[in-house]
Amino acid sequence: MSEKIAGAHHDGGLHGAARTAASRLLFATDIWSGAPSPPPAVDPPPVSPPTRTPDPLVQAPAPVVTTPVPVARDQGRSEQWPPRKVSLALQGGGTFAAFTWGVLERLLEEPSVEIDTISGASAGAINALLLASGFAEGGREGARARLSRFWIRLMHEASFRSLMLIGGFSPVGSSVAFGPTLRSGQFDPFDLDPLRQALSRDINFAALCDAKCPRLLIAATRIRDGQQQIFRNDAITADVALASTCPPLVHCAVEIDGEAYWDGGFGGNPPLLRLVQETGTSDLLLIQTTPARDNYVPITLAAIDRRLDQIAANAPLNAEVAAIEWAQSGTAPALRLSRIAAEDSVDGLAQRSSADLGRGFIRLLHRSGREAAGRWLGQGTVGTEAQRALPAAEPALL
Repeated sequence: MSEKIAGAHHDGGLHGAARTAASRLLFATDIWSGAPSPPPAVDPPPVSPPTRTPDPLVQAPAPVVTTPVPVARDQGRSEQWPPRKVSLALQGGGTFAAFTWGVLERLLEEPSVEIDTISGASAGAINALLLASGFAEGGREGARARLSRFWIRLMHEASFRSLMLIGGFSPVGSSVAFGPTLRSGQFDPFDLDPLRQALSRDINFAALCDAKCPRLLIAATRIRDGQQQIFRNDAITADVALASTCPPLVHCAVEIDGEAYWDGGFGGNPPLLRLVQETGTSDLLLIQTTPARDNYVPITLAAIDRRLDQIAANAPLNAEVAAIEWAQSGTAPALRLSRIAAEDSVDGLAQRSSADLGRGFIRLLHRSGREAAGRWLGQGTVGTEAQRALPAAEPALL
């Protein structure tokens, strides 16, 4: 992955004038190289450096990632809250991504917050595509309606294939449940994928190239070398969406331009460093759906599989967050990175199945996402969080 990401800097992946100080900082540190670069020759340091007026961008580093509590902001950044423009990183996680649906719905109700760029993998990619397509065609209300229609239909059309279409099966769990000799594709031998049909109803892929559409970074995993492949607006098709959500042991690999792909969550869940490179804003919001913490030590095969799946899903994300922290360790952060985690709002989420399509569970996730987004928006506005939460009527889920 390191070589692929580093190459993006040279092929025009950055957006010229939109390049942020955070992007320049990350590229300058070369954090994507496979091994640390040898230290350059160091000249003797000056004995007494002259006193200078502090640069507002060179302050003591603030915490990089925050849970939904007041964000620590240094003096070099605007004190505007909520931010006027934000980029989103949407993690996959099967039906847990209904939490993201709630977060996005609440953000879309905030007219002062503009969405710049969205990265996503697996179910996070589907949420990103639904929002972007709906926004391009119908603005904020169009995006909210598109998300709601998809998730409600998913519940009403719940089936064995519905569990797979949003990445609800883990690789290990599939092999345990269905046997080690079962070949991928045997559940759908004629490639009658219901996700393709759902996407054709809910997403106008041509609209993703509209100027009003947020920039998209959709991840898939290239099977040949295991590298992360990022697809942008003009390259996104139904096949790209299917590749980003392709569970290897229960569905055939998706071929795009002669390359075969699996689920995007293996290489970046969600792509965070690439988002830092290409965003046009200093405010990033990570929506994490897969639980990172679990005090329970699993002993059954199903519980072990579930925990392994959670650890594997968060491993790429943890590495990318650590890379950003390392890059910023000697310089003030030029970006403000926040995190809204589903496990902070839904008790016992680590013990739940990401293939659970129960309407009560989906309703809980959706409502919890809305409430968590309301708390995030209300940060820094003491005494007004309750007013900012705006408890809008939930969609009819029954």
